[in-house]
Amino acid sequence: MAKHSKRYEKAATSIDRDRRYPLDEGIRTLLGSDNTPKFDETVELAVRLGVDPRQADQNVRGTVVLPHGTGKAVRVVVFAKGEKAKEATEAGADHVGAEDLAKKIQDEQWLDFDTAIATPDMMGAVGRLGKILGPRGLMPNPKVGTVTFDVGKAVREVKAGKVEFRVEKAGIVHVAIGKRSFGPDRLIENAHALLSSLLRAKPAAAKGNYMQSVAVTTTMGPSVRIDPATARAAA
Repeated sequence: MAKHSKRYEKAATSIDRDRRYPLDEGIRTLLGSDNTPKFDETVELAVRLGVDPRQADQNVRGTVVLPHGTGKAVRVVVFAKGEKAKEATEAGADHVGAEDLAKKIQDEQWLDFDTAIATPDMMGAVGRLGKILGPRGLMPNPKVGTVTFDVGKAVREVKAGKVEFRVEKAGIVHVAIGKRSFGPDRLIENAHALLSSLLRAKPAAAKGNYMQSVAVTTTMGPSVRIDPATARAAA
């Protein structure tokens, strides 16, 4: 069993590990400890879904614009040419290019970005980067709005707090919903937005209890178990 820090152990004393908290109360309890680290911790929501990700018709994937963002500056690259490249730059993209950008990633293994967006006509060049971008979750995908001719809107949404969620092999979705410094109210609003999107993304093939368990945690702290029924209601 992993040994936890004294700070972790002290924070854990304020949490009833046998209880499933209502969503709002759970987040407030998580933030209630004054025994915090010297950095601004990330707050993450983990949701176990009643799906089998191995089945194509039960794969859960989508995006949500968190009302208050994640607290992280997101670095965006855009594969585009001509007017679309100009549009992406004006919208705030950090790097914009076409074949030259693809070559830089291919030759230099350059990956100093968090999200990649591409116009459909650039997917021939981008597709060749699949082995580099795919395993890191950076491949543009039309299903989540990152392959589009409306690159200006796509860049602005990502910069404003649009995040992608995807169920893992174990059936769990992990998403950062902000920073400890946000305070409970903004984190609760972000959590509501995420849970609503997860419910809307429920596959038709998913049977039985869809949202099986929910937990919220900080980078260095213990987790708080959330009552899935209150999470569903809050969403």
